[in-house]
Amino acid sequence: MPLPTPGGRDAPVPPDDAGVSFVMPVLNEHRYLRRAVASTLSQAVPGPVELVLALGPSSDGTDAIARELADADERIVLVANPAADIPVGLNLAIRASRYPTIVRVDAHSELSPGYTRRALDTLRRVRAANVGGVMRADGRSPFQRAVARAYNSRVGLGGGAYHGGGTEGPAESAYLGVMRRSVLEEVGLFDESIRRGEDWELNLRIRRAGYRVWFDPGLSVVYWPRESWTRLVRQFRATGAWRGELVRRYPRGTPLRFFAPPALLVSAAVSLAVAAGQVARRRGGLMSVLHLPLAAYATLVAVGALGRGGGRGWRDKAWTAAVLPSMHVSWGAGFLWALVRGARDTVDTSRLDGRNTPLP
Repeated sequence: MPLPTPGGRDAPVPPDDAGVSFVMPVLNEHRYLRRAVASTLSQAVPGPVELVLALGPSSDGTDAIARELADADERIVLVANPAADIPVGLNLAIRASRYPTIVRVDAHSELSPGYTRRALDTLRRVRAANVGGVMRADGRSPFQRAVARAYNSRVGLGGGAYHGGGTEGPAESAYLGVMRRSVLEEVGLFDESIRRGEDWELNLRIRRAGYRVWFDPGLSVVYWPRESWTRLVRQFRATGAWRGELVRRYPRGTPLRFFAPPALLVSAAVSLAVAAGQVARRRGGLMSVLHLPLAAYATLVAVGALGRGGGRGWRDKAWTAAVLPSMHVSWGAGFLWALVRGARDTVDTSRLDGRNTPLP
């Protein structure tokens, strides 16, 4: 039996007033949950809506906030996610929901006004199974703003349209995503064995089933990055590890940009080894061709930090210069480790520490 042509199948279009289910995995988000919920429930869409929160074992009082919000609004449904894993929580929330369109929301994010209405219009217009827009990272502290600049820059996370914007059209994946339930059920929901990158893998299966995944630059979501260097490094190491695992599982389906951070680490290791040998032999030649990739990367970071994208003041630029290699090196290290040994039980431990202070 021949495989479906990618993008050749139209996703079903339910009636306008059939209802929308928002699903949100939550773990240690007491700083962000109220705003995430408020931006979600303020979305104006035809028909009924519900918000299903999949609550992991938080240690910062998040569950109490969630119960308070649910008591005040009957549209909020709470389900327990003792495993804490994001794909497990998403599947629990989807199975507990009722409506034919599923909108994934991150507790670290805020939907822009009109987001869901536009996404529904786009789904209907192009008959896509999943549509996503642009992640617009933002920050409050100098460090978080530096991370946000890196997220929004092609130097930081270049490649995916949802990081830098682009032209509307078919996409490899979708940030968060507004999805048709019938297609999700057909392809088997999220793969619970994948702890990071689960959205990319799901969209791969959607496309292989013949449906369209669509990028609409008119959709945007504010995302709040990690607030400290240690959390950022832990997050990116786990992300890199699971990207390495995805390459092991889908060697023919992964994009070349996955290999950029590990290639950087390999190049750096070769350059340092050559330099050490030259010093030991008291020879020159520090401009050997083997040093060029590392020199090019250092130049790229300098351009990213000192240019307009690096921020306004020198403090912002210094933070940006520190954040960029922190992201790339930790991502690449995780990728190489998992490419050899597999991601196994790698967990994003940056989500497990609930010691935060409330936002003003």
